[in-house]
Amino acid sequence: MEQKINNKTYKIAALQMSSIVGEVSENREKVQFLLKKEMDYNTDFLILPEVWTVGWSCENFQNSAENFEESKTIKMLSEIAKKYNTNILGGSFIEKSNNGKLYNTCPVINRNGEVIAKYSKMHLYSYCGCTEGTYITEGETPVMVELDGIKTGLTICYDIRFPEIFREYRKSDADLLVNMAAWGSKKPIPWETLTRARAIENQCFMVGLTQSGQIKDDEWNIGHSRIYDYLGETIAEIKDQKEGLMKCEISLNDMYEYRQTCTILNDIKDKYEVRVI
Repeated sequence: MEQKINNKTYKIAALQMSSIVGEVSENREKVQFLLKKEMDYNTDFLILPEVWTVGWSCENFQNSAENFEESKTIKMLSEIAKKYNTNILGGSFIEKSNNGKLYNTCPVINRNGEVIAKYSKMHLYSYCGCTEGTYITEGETPVMVELDGIKTGLTICYDIRFPEIFREYRKSDADLLVNMAAWGSKKPIPWETLTRARAIENQCFMVGLTQSGQIKDDEWNIGHSRIYDYLGETIAEIKDQKEGLMKCEISLNDMYEYRQTCTILNDIKDKYEVRVI
């Protein structure tokens, strides 16, 4: 396989924040406030966490839902993209489709403020007492976007437990994998292990971004978001419950060279048939 070359260095910023449950307008204001303090102009990618508009509260999804074409959230993100000259992977908001179904949807917006794609969460967190699947309809397909020469595979929270989707992104030549989450604080080992594993097994840069802060009572988001390189090394993190931007710069050429040496995708079998003995 001919070695790819990409000499560009990419600046990535990912916003860890504590959403105010059920308060969409206040959460929009909070995003703008946090970016005003820390966002650099001409950052290549700005990434937001899952359901940052409403917080992790399935009971509030219906009331917070927005039609895509009329969404104030989309309008705000478009303005941010143009202001900072950045591409935005917009975490997720609750999208209300024209047929009334709700989706947990990530909008993708380019530097010109144009919506170029959207991804709706495929795997809904509906066990251990959670009821996302009662309110939300599953997305139908993975979505990978190419912006400024970097191919990015999109996933949301519970998707991280399904390595198949990440493998398909890698087989489709992904450079960067992103999981935008609102991950509970009682599951720290799966959060770190699964996000790091997706980087290692697919030889991709990986962003594991989650919300911080209280959900209700003794339920909290875990915080401690991380960015990994293609070897699983942590190259940026924002610890615990802190709000703010996690930043790093990545270059793809070393990753491409490593893939030429460690050719694991060549050894994937077309089929794995289990013999039960």
